[in-house]
Amino acid sequence: MSIVDTSKKPPVGAILNAAGLLGISLILTVAFSYQLGLGELPCPLCLLQRAGFIAIGMGFLFNLRLGERPSHYAMILMASLVTGFIAMRQVSLHLAPGDPGYGSALWGLHFYTWALIAAVAVVCYVALVLVLKDATGKQEGDAPVTGFASNAVFAIFALLVAANLLSTVLECGAGQCDDNPVRYLLLR
Repeated sequence: MSIVDTSKKPPVGAILNAAGLLGISLILTVAFSYQLGLGELPCPLCLLQRAGFIAIGMGFLFNLRLGERPSHYAMILMASLVTGFIAMRQVSLHLAPGDPGYGSALWGLHFYTWALIAAVAVVCYVALVLVLKDATGKQEGDAPVTGFASNAVFAIFALLVAANLLSTVLECGAGQCDDNPVRYLLLR
């Protein structure tokens, strides 16, 4: 009979938080690739939704880097609710018959509709994370996670945040963004 050392395994919460952060990074990557690849500049509500996803990602990142805390999960949930309400507002703006919506569609739905779905999915995901943590016996206060995988997830997210910040400054300058942007204000 051998004794398995489980101290080297990352806790379930750490794995799920890293997966959550990767999921948020994927959302930001898709939106950013449409912006760069198709030249579709995000509208002000789109930028607010991106900021909401960044806030959600920060909650997952805090859990990874600072250790899991209920306040970090609360941050994720609050950011998800705000992002969902912003997306719901944008969906409601385009409900009129004949309204083509804003921007391209991905699998038949516009990005603001996907943002609403994703915000609800994040709330469900956090509920699942908390149930799985409860089932494994770890409630809170898991130690910060370090290592190559954690650093790689952090680097991907940090790069996306920096790129979104730069593109927003280029698009809007120091003032209010255009309602229907067609060019970068600072790249004229």
